[in-house]
Amino acid sequence: MEDYHFPSLSLTSLPMVKKILLGVLALLLLVIGGGALAVSLRWDRTFVAPYPDLAATPDPSVIARGRYLAYGPGVCADCHTAPADSTSLRRGEEPLLVGGREFVTPPGTFRVPNLTPDSGTGIGRRSDGELARILRYGVRADGRAALPFMAVHDMSDSDLIALLSFLRAQAPVSNAVPDHDVNFLGKVALAFMLKPTGPDAPPPRDSPLSAPTVERGAYLVKATADCAGCHTQRNMIDGSFTGPRLAGGNPFPAEGQPGFVFVPPNLTPDPNTGRMATWTEEQFVTRFRMGAGIPGSPMPWRAFGRMTDNDLRAIYRYLRSVPAVEHETGPSLRPKD
Repeated sequence: MEDYHFPSLSLTSLPMVKKILLGVLALLLLVIGGGALAVSLRWDRTFVAPYPDLAATPDPSVIARGRYLAYGPGVCADCHTAPADSTSLRRGEEPLLVGGREFVTPPGTFRVPNLTPDSGTGIGRRSDGELARILRYGVRADGRAALPFMAVHDMSDSDLIALLSFLRAQAPVSNAVPDHDVNFLGKVALAFMLKPTGPDAPPPRDSPLSAPTVERGAYLVKATADCAGCHTQRNMIDGSFTGPRLAGGNPFPAEGQPGFVFVPPNLTPDPNTGRMATWTEEQFVTRFRMGAGIPGSPMPWRAFGRMTDNDLRAIYRYLRSVPAVEHETGPSLRPKD
């Protein structure tokens, strides 16, 4: 076996070594400084997106439809009500969407805005076009990218109008909510990763009829309830999907239970690992009427429990129709790894 020898350094070579090290250090600082400068210049970049030609209406039936979406399958109320209103929301009441909740994540602290029509602190200062644009294209009124928390880009025109109509019909409440507090990691994501997300295809004028059909279920799962948002593995920095759709998602911290996490299960009809393979339609509907089975569950049971039987049956039939994916997610509540 050969012996390998590192060349020895003489005293005369030390100045050259110092120069090399200083050069490497200078280059490293230049790269770091350039990267930090690029982040500072790009993190609040703006984007161009159209303003949908959609307007709120005072029609009571349209407002009622928007209310159903906001407190039911659209899950707006679960985030946009005040933390102090959680108990009344669980009781089936409909507190106003005054905002104020905070979500602490690796990229920063994100605050939920006031959606009442107050002109100073709520949506009263926004046009219908601006509100429709952020919901459909993910672009804020100031042109910056909205965070990918509201996956309703494919919602039909009629449902979007209904939602706008309900939001406008609420009583205005003055509740100033500070903007997000984005840390450096969040700014890196905003600068280089996050971009506005628009519809997958031109949204339909009307949503499928409220009948227990696979078509209706597909619309609810994809365009309003965003089931894949939790039940699919995602990159926690930019929100992109990294696993098969609906085959189980990332762990959530278990609120009030340190050291435990909730894991969204596999919703495909795989006979070995999928929840949908073992539930009957009646069991599925009954389960949603029961509410949260485990305290602190991140599943929006209270919102989905307000859905009609027809919509729940439609979701069940759609989930039974998706491709089966074998992916064992284990118990929903379990110790953190």
